Amino acid sequence: MSTVSEKMPVLFVGHGNPMNAISENEFTKTWQQLGKTLPRPRAILCISAHWETRGTRLTAMAKPKTIHDFGGFPRELYEFEYPAPGEPRLATELQNQLTKCPIHLDLNDWGYDHGAWSVIKHIYPEADIPMIEMSIDYTQKPEYHYQLANELAFLLTRGILILGSGNIVHNLREVNWRDENAAYDWATETNEKVKQAISDTDHQALIDFRNQNSAFQKSVPTAEHYIPLLYALGLQSKTDSIRFFNDKIVMGSLSMTGLLIQSK
Repeated sequence: MSTVSEKMPVLFVGHGNPMNAISENEFTKTWQQLGKTLPRPRAILCISAHWETRGTRLTAMAKPKTIHDFGGFPRELYEFEYPAPGEPRLATELQNQLTKCPIHLDLNDWGYDHGAWSVIKHIYPEADIPMIEMSIDYTQKPEYHYQLANELAFLLTRGILILGSGNIVHNLREVNWRDENAAYDWATETNEKVKQAISDTDHQALIDFRNQNSAFQKSVPTAEHYIPLLYALGLQSKTDSIRFFNDKIVMGSLSMTGLLIQSK
């Protein structure tokens, strides 16, 4: 894969409800606008909250399937397909170049889960950009994910868009089903604290999220939706520009906040 002149941006997206895949709302409109303004990548590497494994895995099939990894939604959502091609050569290259840990290639089992396609279908609706997913090794500490992201930095000068998909604040037990626009104080506090740390490039505070205050613990009761943010931060330098988008708490305890990191 040859070097390109333009360094690709890095994205973290708060993906929220799977219904965003087939909805038109303030969040999906922002994702659509990103697709019109971002440089077109050669391929996409997505780290989704919804693929947790023991060990780190990469999708390496030529035609990944669309996975409908949820229940209780309308038929239209289950019928949706995102037929973007895979990129087996990129997966193999990463397996050979990443030295922090063994990388396992997935040739059959996974594909594109809704953490990936529910967002990317709005950014690149033609589904014509090759994509691979990288799993989250749930046995590893936060430092592992951040350091692994450091190793991915070379991809940004090779035309690869790296996208983390999760939610900064994600507590389904506390969801307010009656009020879409509700925002609990502890959720707002955590969302603002994370944004400030990102703005200050204070990555250690965010890596050490398990030792933050009670509001943070309530906002991040489990790690899987938070870890994709660490992959984005592992690619942020002090000279990069940052922009937050879709910066809103919904249903009390879910943050839709996204982050765009670009070189100046």
